[in-house]
Amino acid sequence: MKKWIHLLWIAIVLSVAVAQQPVSAQQGPFHFGFKKSVGGQLPSINEEGFKDIVVKHGAIFLGDTTKKELYLTFDNGYENGYTPQVLDVLKEKQVPAIFFVTGHYVKDQPELVKRMVNEGHLVGNHSWTHPDMTQISSEQIRTELEKVRESVQTLTGQQAMTYLRPPRGIFSDNVLSVSKQSGYINVFWSVAYKDWDVNQQKGAGFAYNQVVAQLHPGAVILLHTVSKDNAAALSSIIDEARKQGYEFKSLDEMSTKTYGD
Repeated sequence: MKKWIHLLWIAIVLSVAVAQQPVSAQQGPFHFGFKKSVGGQLPSINEEGFKDIVVKHGAIFLGDTTKKELYLTFDNGYENGYTPQVLDVLKEKQVPAIFFVTGHYVKDQPELVKRMVNEGHLVGNHSWTHPDMTQISSEQIRTELEKVRESVQTLTGQQAMTYLRPPRGIFSDNVLSVSKQSGYINVFWSVAYKDWDVNQQKGAGFAYNQVVAQLHPGAVILLHTVSKDNAAALSSIIDEARKQGYEFKSLDEMSTKTYGD
């Protein structure tokens, strides 16, 4: 009897120990974050505890950090009147970009989506309904992604949709795994600021300073097109980056990634 009690006690201790393991550190959900670049140094996501999962699934958050290359990405959940201005600047400056669109955006702004493709930009997947994809089933994730891909293909003729940005940067091991199996490369970022709050716009100078201060080799820049500040500052941001020796490239041109600390 004592032997069985002893074994039962060991089993209880082990089960408690397993339960106390940081399962979330293995599975998620996570909200993508990073320690910002300062003075051209590389940003870090190590302290967030999910770098291994991101890298394991081949997600992007940096380009080749030995090259002065920048990748401009925009999230387009809805239109706030500034995307035409953004596209005008990109056309004038001959800068490629990728726009991550939702189902709402595709239905509401078909002409802008067609313009993105016609002017040589990539259109990426931002999900159909912008859900927290860690809270829906694998089948629902696939449906969310497929509806966007099919709609953009029908609208623009864009045959491939390679890149995905999870809504709000929330992800898990399963989200990355399912989307990768569906043919997507998840795209996070290494330069960003709180630009999405339309009630907290602080002027073009503020946007300019926020972005330029974080520039570093291989940077993936996240901007939201709902921001009036971004639209007003974009031309100056591009000019300053080029002045510093940076070149803007499409994600399709991304060199081998070198992930630093």
